[in-house]
Amino acid sequence: MSDIEGRKREHIDTVLNEDVSSKGLATGFENYHFEHVALPEIDLDAIDLTTTVLGKELAAPFLISSMTGGTDIARDINLRLAEAAQSLGIAMGVGSQRAGLESVDFADTYRVRQSAPDIFLFANLGAVQLNYGYTADHARQAVDMIEADALFLHLNPLQEAVQEGGDRHWTGLYDRIAGIVAALEVPVVAKEVGNGISGDVARRLIETGVAGIDVAGAGGTSWSEVEAYRQQDPGRRRVAHAFAGWGIPTAESLQSVVAEAADVPVFASGGIRSGVDAGKAVRLGASLVGMAAPTLGSALSSTEAVFENMKTTIEELRITMFCTGSSDLEALRSARIRVVPTGEML
Repeated sequence: MSDIEGRKREHIDTVLNEDVSSKGLATGFENYHFEHVALPEIDLDAIDLTTTVLGKELAAPFLISSMTGGTDIARDINLRLAEAAQSLGIAMGVGSQRAGLESVDFADTYRVRQSAPDIFLFANLGAVQLNYGYTADHARQAVDMIEADALFLHLNPLQEAVQEGGDRHWTGLYDRIAGIVAALEVPVVAKEVGNGISGDVARRLIETGVAGIDVAGAGGTSWSEVEAYRQQDPGRRRVAHAFAGWGIPTAESLQSVVAEAADVPVFASGGIRSGVDAGKAVRLGASLVGMAAPTLGSALSSTEAVFENMKTTIEELRITMFCTGSSDLEALRSARIRVVPTGEML
């Protein structure tokens, strides 16, 4: 088993079997309560969840966020996720494709188009790899490998800093990201992996020309915790655990980035566990809502399990819209919501 393959498998096992949630830090969505509308004056079954993101129409504003690839078990996981996304009309991202680019043996673990011809599909590369020999050609190969509609460039400085053998050279990446944006024929979206993006960083990313930003805020899975459980050295394990509560809570990151984004769509992910949270994210400005860890366990079981899991989440969002009197997502974006504990109504 290669180093990359072993790491990918360990990541899956650790997320499933250890408590890798953020410690002492929540998403921030718990600080917002929708005002209940006792007489909504709309038909629950007629509520419209459709949306268009980066030119692609979706049946609901959900993204099965990037998780895995590069190991045999990932092939089945990605296919099940993709088949469910196809049935539900939602988007999906694959995990980092470095393994597939460096070994043709792993490319198939990411390929899902045959099972999901119509989904909005995101390829995925680590932005820091642009400082380690990766070029626009590699980015284009990642897109072509899976016939993707767009590319995620993920930002994971904390994970790399606490990971044994992690990539530590992060200088000059804004310019390199701009080069990728200019070279590719598909949209490029910058995303974090669970520690959030600030408004200042978002503004600079938008200046590079990225087509969207996924804040992937703190409050859900902590990748420093994931890496802590993989460490054999007690000192390095201690360092990784020290950052279990690090990051910008998802709701806070979302609002900071939306304030800078103008017409650039902002995706909300990081600790979103229900359709109610998804509704709050849309209300606070998200164009698309991503979920990862909540779908991983069901993906180990079957396509049907993933489908039922996400179908339930979509129904939770539909009822959230119903009980706020929102007939569509545009109406939800102006639903009355209260900030707790200040009582301020937005």
